Amino acid sequence: MLRSIQRAAQLSHHFKARTPIDKISNLSILSNTKKMSHLFEDGTPAEVKNAKGLHLITMNTPNGQKVQIMLEELHEVYGTEWTQTLINIMTNEQKKDWFLRLDPNGRIPVIIDHTQSPPFPVMETSAELLYLLKFADKNDVFGFRDELERSQALQWLFFWHGSGAPYQGQVNHFAKFAKEKIPYAIDRFRNETLRVYGVLEIRLSGKYTGSPREYLAGEGKGKYSVADIGTWPWVKGWEFAGFSQEEMKPFPHLLKWIERIAERPAVKRGIGEKYQQK
Repeated sequence: MLRSIQRAAQLSHHFKARTPIDKISNLSILSNTKKMSHLFEDGTPAEVKNAKGLHLITMNTPNGQKVQIMLEELHEVYGTEWTQTLINIMTNEQKKDWFLRLDPNGRIPVIIDHTQSPPFPVMETSAELLYLLKFADKNDVFGFRDELERSQALQWLFFWHGSGAPYQGQVNHFAKFAKEKIPYAIDRFRNETLRVYGVLEIRLSGKYTGSPREYLAGEGKGKYSVADIGTWPWVKGWEFAGFSQEEMKPFPHLLKWIERIAERPAVKRGIGEKYQQK
């Protein structure tokens, strides 16, 4: 009997010396909460910090439309769901501390993936498209399994991100929004944007291959992919940028590409009323 009592006491001490499972769980929660604390503050909108899955912070600009379209395309194929917060960048909401915690560059759009622990923010449109491709497009419907085709998609995605969007963005700024109209700046960025349109025209026309294409990446006529999604929202705004139909005449294949993509239902939704400020 005495031996049994001693054995029970030893077992009791053994278990008390170990960290209880509920304590481990609490420590894990505290650890994740600490990691999350730098992402959110009192000024963070409730729908941003309390989201349960993918959450998009956006405005219906060309950059916002890239990710909006990608999400709409993924929804059509996989039923992907997300919540969203629309902000007005003209009020510099994206420069407030709550936003800079998520994207120190202060640019829309931003994705926060609350399915990760702690929540994982993603900035920069091309990085966001590739993140969604990796985690939400399991069948590579908008990507490629073949490494060479995948490289093509990355090349054209980065080409527009690094060469197209900055030039066309500067056209919009200096021609429409700058307080002082500087002819040299306007002419320079207009000419560079038209040059980039010419590069896209070469690709789509098959000028050096003899085989016209429908999309930027992939074998044969190509396949609609993140390369097109990352480029189209800007290029379709050539009229807004101040280019005339006469100036666009050298790019017939590019214009057909714009029209082809514009007919996609997910693209229509991705630039539509859902993303308009109320």
